[in-house]
Amino acid sequence: MTWGILVLAGLFEVGWAIGLKFTEGFTRLWPTVLTVLAMIASFWLLEIAMRTLPVGTAYSVWVGVGAVGTVLLGIVLFGEPANPARLISVALIVAGIIGLKLSSPA
Repeated sequence: MTWGILVLAGLFEVGWAIGLKFTEGFTRLWPTVLTVLAMIASFWLLEIAMRTLPVGTAYSVWVGVGAVGTVLLGIVLFGEPANPARLISVALIVAGIIGLKLSSPA
């Protein structure tokens, strides 16, 4: 359950990271509101996960899920490059997340 909450927190992090692009400097109301709500949800869920998981593990996985999701959505939504070096780097982050999961309690 805790790991699912942590992954959900990471997905909300992706939401607010991508949302920042759509706020256009916080000048657009609804994208700004949705981005701020995603931030609140992300931090709140991270806090819940940290009640059980070690802080280093929880924070690293949260950032990793956010980074991977943001890179992949950047490629899909904004036409960012999907060259081999970027994709290998994303795969290494995923490997790190898996490694933390396998080596952590809860």
